[in-house]
Amino acid sequence: MRILLLAHAFNGLTQRLFCALREAGHTVSVELDIADAVTEEAVALFEPDLVIAPFLKRRIAESVWSTRPCLIVHPGPPGDGGPASLDWAVWRGEAEWGVTVLQATGDFDAGPVWAWRAFAVREGASKASLYRHEVTRCATESVLEALTRFAPGTRGPVPPPSLPATLGQWQGPMTAAMRAIDWSADDTATVLRKIAAADGHPGAPDVLFGRVCRLHDAHAASAGALAAVPHGAPGDVIARRGPALLRRTRDGGVWIGHVRCQPLADEPALKLAATRAFAAETAALPELAVPLLRKPDEPDEWDELHYDELGPAGARVGWLRFDFHNGAMSTRQCERLRDALRFARARDTQVLVLAGGSDFFSNGIHLHDIEASAHDAGDSAADASMRNIVAMNDVVLELLTLTDRLTVALLQGNAGAGGCFLAFAADTVWAHAGVVLNPHYKNMGNLYGSEYWTYTLPLRAGAAQADALTRRVMQGRLPMSAHEARSLGLVDAVLADDAAALRNTAQQAALTLAAAHDLAERVAAKQRRRADDESRRPLAAWRDDELRQMHRNFYGFDPSYHVARHHFVTRKPRAWTPRHLALHRRPGPR
Repeated sequence: MRILLLAHAFNGLTQRLFCALREAGHTVSVELDIADAVTEEAVALFEPDLVIAPFLKRRIAESVWSTRPCLIVHPGPPGDGGPASLDWAVWRGEAEWGVTVLQATGDFDAGPVWAWRAFAVREGASKASLYRHEVTRCATESVLEALTRFAPGTRGPVPPPSLPATLGQWQGPMTAAMRAIDWSADDTATVLRKIAAADGHPGAPDVLFGRVCRLHDAHAASAGALAAVPHGAPGDVIARRGPALLRRTRDGGVWIGHVRCQPLADEPALKLAATRAFAAETAALPELAVPLLRKPDEPDEWDELHYDELGPAGARVGWLRFDFHNGAMSTRQCERLRDALRFARARDTQVLVLAGGSDFFSNGIHLHDIEASAHDAGDSAADASMRNIVAMNDVVLELLTLTDRLTVALLQGNAGAGGCFLAFAADTVWAHAGVVLNPHYKNMGNLYGSEYWTYTLPLRAGAAQADALTRRVMQGRLPMSAHEARSLGLVDAVLADDAAALRNTAQQAALTLAAAHDLAERVAAKQRRRADDESRRPLAAWRDDELRQMHRNFYGFDPSYHVARHHFVTRKPRAWTPRHLALHRRPGPR
């Protein structure tokens, strides 16, 4: 079929559907929802059999839905409707929620249901995390099921699906007052739930150090952390750790990882690490550092990084988590990860697993942090960009030169740009079927890219396919599923259907790898390959060439990168759909 994806933005869910529909053999084009007239033009140009809208912020025009079936992906169970369905589910603490694919009509979220799925709401999961995992998985399954009910010439599903006995109902938007935290009255669980229900967008409204802001990325504080600092009153900020500030609640405390402050003067509203946004105000607070490797009898203290080990001596696996918010890695975070890799290097393990984060493996350099540097006295976005990419390269270099054991990159969530090439620097890449990769840079203002991609991409492709794969990946600028990446040699194994199943499967696979009878031979072969590659062309030469190109991007006459970065972090709406997504807007046959 010819399917037009109509979306407010080419977000993670839309990308997952784009990959799944193409792999199912459909011809897929994308149109960003800019204006009714533009959508009408896209439909006229592409002449789709179906329009599928995975992510919209307004209604589809009657001139479109009245001419062909338009299927809406709604993040709620059948009968549910409204613009904040998932927010309500998290805010109320629902145990089960769902996704519905329904047909657009004149009534908002009230057309015929074509398919639906239910899912258990993970305890403690934020709205954004549920959307990236359960909602995206259920939406993909539901859309593919809905397509089996499409019959040319009909206006509804054939046959219609069975619906649950109890249907949901319309729910309006959540008010700011409902999202606001009452620090004197709300307990820790309520604070966490309010922030989780608003995570991603819009954030929980609050005031910190006299500034109006939105709170994101919250985690419960342990009794040990609270005992290490003065008690304070509810709402008081009493300590720091990494990106986060520790704030008292009436019965405990929460770590606030990120904030988006109301802008001052000409500054944009950026989502930044809380310790970055309030650096001066919190400089004197105690830093509650936590060891990378916790003792067995210590509580699992929250931190961005956590190292653990499993397996017997001689077949031991190191497991390094780096759960950076939204997968963005600032210079500080890169330096922490580099140091963590150096720590892991000194441990007696046979396999090291880089487990990334639960929602993202990595998305490369931290564009919000870089944008903020443009407003810091004595700094610039260009300088901050260069510092960040150099620090990112240092992380990749640690991995490439870790030759006395095998390394595994475990993709529990999506990866993009430099985050992909961090993964590709490992000996082996494992993922689950729901992962989407964007191993390219050019969508960010024609960036050249670094992270040793010019070395690692040809290695993974093989000499015969290196040029073709480089053109396909770097020039195509399209997302790819884990299965497609596996077919191209970028991912070595797709071990599970989803992130929950992947964790257990990957642990067993890593233990098996560490105990393999030919482990010593594999490590020796790896060392020989690295030595041979270094003798032919040192890693420093690959790095220097890439950074020379990046210097042009950051400091050269073409401002495309800086413009694209600014538009990205300020969420400036697109004025057109890029042609690499919109088949119908390319010259020639469609």
